[in-house]
Amino acid sequence: MAAGLLLVPGQSRGPDVYFASTRQAVADAMLTLAAVTPDDVVYDLGSGDGRIVIMAAQKYGARGVGIEIDSKLVALSRELAREGGVEEKVSFVEADMFTSDISAATVVMLYLSTTINADLEPKLRRELRPGSRIVSQQFPMGGWKPDETQRVSGQDLFLWHVPNH
Repeated sequence: MAAGLLLVPGQSRGPDVYFASTRQAVADAMLTLAAVTPDDVVYDLGSGDGRIVIMAAQKYGARGVGIEIDSKLVALSRELAREGGVEEKVSFVEADMFTSDISAATVVMLYLSTTINADLEPKLRRELRPGSRIVSQQFPMGGWKPDETQRVSGQDLFLWHVPNH
């Protein structure tokens, strides 16, 4: 998934991580690992083509928000949500994940990098409510030990529960 950036007015640069799609089976396994239900609000940070958020709405009945810095991927995600009949349940925002408000999320999905996950850890712990779930494909998160690890289709999936503040 493409990563958010810290942008300075008048300056821009490419994403920290370039888009790599998550296989459908892995996306489904991530949502299953997080035990997503219709009561959840699933955020995908660096949402790429939006497939995880769209699947969360289609298969699990959840609402979802994709945060993506690449405007072309945001436009594609919105189109795929329309085609998938879930445009009323999901939204895609062209924004920097480091400065976006994620406090409404009950589940956060990541496919970024070890470094970016570590950089996001304080924000996740600070903004998410206790009990919120975080799932990362392939990359751990700093010194935060996952509550569960699974291997699916050759990919490691890590699950964390946000502790009480």
